[in-house]
Amino acid sequence: GPQTFTRQDHQKLVAGPEAMVMIPPRHYCIIQNPVERIDGKLSLDKSNQIRIRHGDEEIRFEQEPFPLYPGEKLYGKVSPLQVVAPNTALKLRCIRDFTEGKIKRVAGDEWLFEGPGTYIPRVELQVVEIVRAIIVKPNEALRLRARKEFVDTQGNKRRAGEEWLVREAGAFLPPVEVEVVQTISAYVLTDKKALHLQSTRTFVDVFGKERKAGEEWLVTLEDTETHIPDVYEKVIGEIKITTLTSRQYAVVLDPVGADGKPQMGKRVLRKGEAVFFLRPGEKLESGIQNVHVLDSEEAILLRAREAFADGESKRKPGDRWMIYGPTDYVPPVEVEIVEKRRAIPLDENEGIYVRDLKSGKVRLVKGQAYMLSPYEELWEKDLPAVVEELLAKGNAGKDAKGQPQARNKTRAVTYRTPHNSAIQIYDYKAKKARVVFGPELVMLGPDEHFTILSLSGDKPKRPHVIKSLHLFLGPDFTTDIVIVETGDHARLSL
Repeated sequence: GPQTFTRQDHQKLVAGPEAMVMIPPRHYCIIQNPVERIDGKLSLDKSNQIRIRHGDEEIRFEQEPFPLYPGEKLYGKVSPLQVVAPNTALKLRCIRDFTEGKIKRVAGDEWLFEGPGTYIPRVELQVVEIVRAIIVKPNEALRLRARKEFVDTQGNKRRAGEEWLVREAGAFLPPVEVEVVQTISAYVLTDKKALHLQSTRTFVDVFGKERKAGEEWLVTLEDTETHIPDVYEKVIGEIKITTLTSRQYAVVLDPVGADGKPQMGKRVLRKGEAVFFLRPGEKLESGIQNVHVLDSEEAILLRAREAFADGESKRKPGDRWMIYGPTDYVPPVEVEIVEKRRAIPLDENEGIYVRDLKSGKVRLVKGQAYMLSPYEELWEKDLPAVVEELLAKGNAGKDAKGQPQARNKTRAVTYRTPHNSAIQIYDYKAKKARVVFGPELVMLGPDEHFTILSLSGDKPKRPHVIKSLHLFLGPDFTTDIVIVETGDHARLSL
């Protein structure tokens, strides 16, 4: 058209009249079973019929209105061209081999058509999906994994399965060869917090240092304000700062040396005021300790762990000595504190048993304030169970539950001998016995023991009824029940 068509008798009207296909600007349509053209002209067969490419498709763009030849079909509708917005892309897949300029595409290839732009469709291509850019915020990073071997935009060769980070802030459009594993947030470091990291394989970190597999280290505020763990870095935890005041100290075990490696078995003393982070492998011995403050009646017993020079004195391993107050004291790493001692005040009626560690001799000290020497210790005097019971009966002291207080075995054993009584004490070392008449306070020496008296009692008298430490000197009479029998066999109880 436009024209007037007169049908002849031998002709039959199959379809029509039909409107031509009109494609406006920036539109396209898909024609199925398109006609074959040679140099822009229709190709005819021997029967003068138009040849059709059966099963094929053809995409036609803006042009003059055109008719559909017999066999051609319009697939779908006339559609506008797809506009790809900024920060988005179309993932394309090649379904037929073709050459695009100097690039030869093979079926199965995939690539991105990045916006902004207008996508011109081709029958050899298939739009898989729309890919949107991922916004990388400050202090964030994307963890990527390569699907196959390729060379990225920065010229780095990536292998299949390899992982890396994209740290640059902004929009990131992942290529088809890459999958996004996760978004990683940065750790914010302060002057009181550090990050403990461990290497999963040998690599060079963001600070340019080579890390061996299994190596551990700290990242502090001196290194960076924020840190994003690399793909080969494992975060063990956050380490808080250790603070020592002027009256505190700490002993660090296995300290890290200048080469960054722990010195196994070594000990380092750190005194306050100080702040520091414990490096990987380091730990505090007994935590943070306070400086030992001694008054005039206190002292500290020390023992040398190893040979060292203590001022003008040279100490050998195992040496014992004491530091007397008033003073404050921080033990060096070569010294261990055995115990803290205090002078024991003793009245004239009080005493303690002291044992010499060198000779083994035990002596009784009484009536003074006594401080044990470095090679002395308190000695516990054991007594028979019967004597303990008799002493507990005479002890008027009670504890919070109303029970008799347990005897302090290092204190001298004392016993108040009553009036008009006597007590026998035997010295097993001198092999002598002494008798003390009451009233008197008896104090046992280290080798002395009480003589236990087993007396008869009750009516009638029975043996071993009374257990006692002392023996009364009077009265001069006694009572008993005596049974007698007369000549005529009569029994009398007198």
